[in-house]
This record gives sequence, C-alpha cells and structure tokens, in this order.
Amino acid sequence: MKRYWNDAKVYEQPDFEMLKEKARQSMSKARTKGREYEPIVPKSGRGEICESWWGQAWCRNLESYADYESRLDRGKRYLRNGTVIDLKIKNGHVEAKVQGRRKNPYKVEIRIGRLSEEACQKVISRCNRRIDSVEALVKGEFPEELKDIFTSEGGLFPRPQEIQFSCSCPDWAMMCKHVAAVLYGIGVKFDENPFFFFSLRGIDIDRFLDVAVQSRVENMLSHANCRTARMLDDGAVGALFGVI
Repeated sequence: MKRYWNDAKVYEQPDFEMLKEKARQSMSKARTKGREYEPIVPKSGRGEICESWWGQAWCRNLESYADYESRLDRGKRYLRNGTVIDLKIKNGHVEAKVQGRRKNPYKVEIRIGRLSEEACQKVISRCNRRIDSVEALVKGEFPEELKDIFTSEGGLFPRPQEIQFSCSCPDWAMMCKHVAAVLYGIGVKFDENPFFFFSLRGIDIDRFLDVAVQSRVENMLSHANCRTARMLDDGAVGALFGVI
C-alpha cells in the first residue's frame, strides 16, 4: 500500500561540478540582461574561509551558535565551490543568489537587526581613550583594544535573534545550506571592506567616525587645563634647560 509519509522525495548530495557549470550559465545569462553579479569565492580552498580579523571573527561568531551548527558545514562547502554567485550588503540587509540544482539560482535574503544607540556609544567611548583607535577605524583597520567590544557576550556581532533569513529553495529546515553559504560569504565581504560590517548593522560609517572624532576632541579639550604631576611649571622648565 502506498504510504503518505514515505513518499517524500529524498535529495542526493549535489554534484559540485554540475553546480559550477550552472553557476557559470546563470552569471552569463545575467550579463546578457545587463546585470552584473558579485560572486563570492574564498581565496583559500582549505582552512579558514576568511583572511582578515573582521571576517574570521564573523565566522567564529556564527559557529558559536548551537542552532546553526548542523547546517554551517554544508554552507561552507557550497561557498567554496562557487555557488554564491551574487552577494550585496545594504543597510542592515543582504541580498544574494545561490546556485542550486534548478536552472535558476535561489534567492536568499538576510536581515540583521540595527545596532543599538547604547552599543554605538560604547565603541565611541572606548575610542575616546586612545586616538589610535579612531585613526585605525578611519583607515579601515581594526584597533586591538576594541576586540573585546565586538567579541564579548552582548558585543557588536549580532545574536541569533537579531538575524532573520529566507531562501526560495524547497528546503524546510530552519537554516538551509544556501543561507549558511551566504552567512559565510558575508565574512568574505568583510575581507574586501571591513566597513561592510557597519553597513550591515545599520550604521552610517561616515557619521559614526565624525561623532567619534568630535567626541575625542571634546574630551581632549575638556582636560586641556588640568594639571598633572608630570607637568612642569615655567620656573622648573627654565631650571631644567638652564634658561634664566
């Protein structure tokens, strides 16, 4: 007798060479229509997906969530095999296309909760302590002294409840392999430009840096007339250099 629950279609592990060929065809078709995709392929075929501190920290944060564990490895394989043929980061929003078994790529959308005002002020306050931090951020580098703000519990990386995603594939899992591939792909985008992180958290980086610099200057000016034990008065300076 035909049984209801045993008739579900079982999908086999995809042939990645076949997926690569489909991906090439999809990108070629997009170009003929005047659309330019931004494919994501890690530089390394093994080991770490990302090269920069920003990208690696993003991936480690994802891997720390138990709810994501079962799907992340498959997503990593998909990313390495060039199936993420387009990935664009906008203000708190990621739009991507991932090549699957079907002719047309699947559409993946990921939304990241906007960073709170409190969290923004926490970074700005920390930058006030050292001008090096502001200068490093302006140059797109990562200040060592800010690492704990990003990576600690309740830090600047999003928590699972701040991440929402969807995929047009037929997989009913909470997180399909296509979404997992895009999540890793975001880290690769951080390798290209770390300021994508701020865009993803809904922060205008130019305004953020302006506020950080202004806060630093105001902090310095507020202490301009404060004397410390390391400061010498005019008489002591003259005696030190032999000036009468």
